Amino acid sequence: MRLTMRSDYGAHAVIELAARFGQGPVQSADIATRQKIPLAYLDQLLATLRRAGIVRSTRGPHGGHELARRPHDLTLGDVVTALEGPVVPTEFVHAPSTQAGGQDRLAGCAVRNTWHAAAVASQRVLDATSIADLLAEQQHIRLLRGEPCPTAVAASGSAILVAAN
Repeated sequence: MRLTMRSDYGAHAVIELAARFGQGPVQSADIATRQKIPLAYLDQLLATLRRAGIVRSTRGPHGGHELARRPHDLTLGDVVTALEGPVVPTEFVHAPSTQAGGQDRLAGCAVRNTWHAAAVASQRVLDATSIADLLAEQQHIRLLRGEPCPTAVAASGSAILVAAN
């Protein structure tokens, strides 16, 4: 499994949108500034997330981006898969090739089996981590640092006030 800045930036952008869930569209420039993501790169990520059905975009002077689903219905696995493709490499999910004599060359490889197990475990963790969970954890970290926090979205999807801005 190889996660890149693409996944990291994308996750931060989605968390920013989750913090403002239900408040209307958020402009790219605002997300880029708050999350320290280069604007041109953020626009590429948001386009990919829009095509995956994670983000909804609205054009116009009051337009911007917002989550297409509630934060507790969206996982980090959804974001990573949209931006990077599946965590479990395709060579691990397709039928392995065979050697002469009918023996399965890949199924008998301890290293391959370990890589597969690690990728499956990683995907399981990503799929079990909701964006609402990440937002709540980020809010907690900001509180511990004494930083201002926007409204957080609880795991139930309802907004809770964590701290005033």
